[in-house]
Amino acid sequence: MTRVDFHFNAPDKLVYGCRLVRKIYRTGQRVLVCADDPSLLAAFDQALWAFSATDFIPHVMTGDPLESETPILLGTTADQVSCHEVLVNLGLNTPTGFARFERLIEVVSVDQADREPGRERWRFYRDRGYQVTTHDIAAIEAKR
Repeated sequence: MTRVDFHFNAPDKLVYGCRLVRKIYRTGQRVLVCADDPSLLAAFDQALWAFSATDFIPHVMTGDPLESETPILLGTTADQVSCHEVLVNLGLNTPTGFARFERLIEVVSVDQADREPGRERWRFYRDRGYQVTTHDIAAIEAKR
């Protein structure tokens, strides 16, 4: 069964997503970053390029000729790829095909427009028997 983690209270969803993807990339796992809004996905693509002056985070959009050779894919649905270890959802909806992944990480910002859909997704997973682990990003950042 897919491991589901909720990272909530992210002050900046794109910056936090970049940090998270960099961390996953460093473990050698393949990751799909999913967002149902193409403009959010495009903004995340740009954020990955500008995120760190010293890190190269190799990524392409799904459907790119280099997809099979690239550890980080960006797409609007999880159905677009054959299989990956980690799915990071930056979108507002439950990604279709998430159950094919070993791990799903939901990123929810402090924005109220993001929080309510996040709560709905949390209930969706819980009601279907997934064990959901939560990580309060604001509390973790406060301890640093």
